Amino acid sequence: MHKLLTFRNEKLLRHALTHRSYVHENPGEGEHNERLEFLGDAILNFLSGEYLYRHHPEKGEDELTRRRSALVDEKQLAKFAEEVGIDFRMRLGRGAILDGGFQNPNLLSSTFEAVVGAYYLDSNSDIEAVRAIVEPLFDSVPEQIVVVRSNVDSKNRFQEWVQRNITINPPEYVTKQVGGLSHAPIFTAKVFVDGKEYGEGKGRNKKDAEKAAAENALAKLKQEGML
Repeated sequence: MHKLLTFRNEKLLRHALTHRSYVHENPGEGEHNERLEFLGDAILNFLSGEYLYRHHPEKGEDELTRRRSALVDEKQLAKFAEEVGIDFRMRLGRGAILDGGFQNPNLLSSTFEAVVGAYYLDSNSDIEAVRAIVEPLFDSVPEQIVVVRSNVDSKNRFQEWVQRNITINPPEYVTKQVGGLSHAPIFTAKVFVDGKEYGEGKGRNKKDAEKAAAENALAKLKQEGML
């Protein structure tokens, strides 16, 4: 059994594995795991941020933020949950199981967060005990996967912000070549929401320019306290 599932207080582990759907169908089974999920999310954000800060002294804040998002996103945490053996240990309602709950990335990632939160409490709130377990998991993620995910992340994050706060329509990117040699062109991109420009950026190809524009838009939103 993975060390993350080795608890002194077995009730605490069972609580961490208990989804809302299980409690709904079994009202006598106590509390679901969403408070523990909240705690685990905060711990993973801290540990992943500190881990990246130590491992990448050459990276700036924006790059570290994107990499942290990639390291603890739903897809990656779901993979950690499977590696640790949380998947079929989740306590789900019958409906959730019939809907494929044991393979559901959202359920897997949120349960992983809950187990991390519970492990922290089971270890007398010792962050070092949690670090010793999650850092090897972070180490196991190939660098290229983090880079690819973090590159995609800025456009996704901006689109999510736009659709949450302004309009359901996705942002529009206007990209053009502005110079450079034929074998090494330079592109600029501007990103618009409902006709209003939110950011611009440059890159060696259209994709990089659009990513830079999204990052610029996110940086402006952060400066203005809107993100």
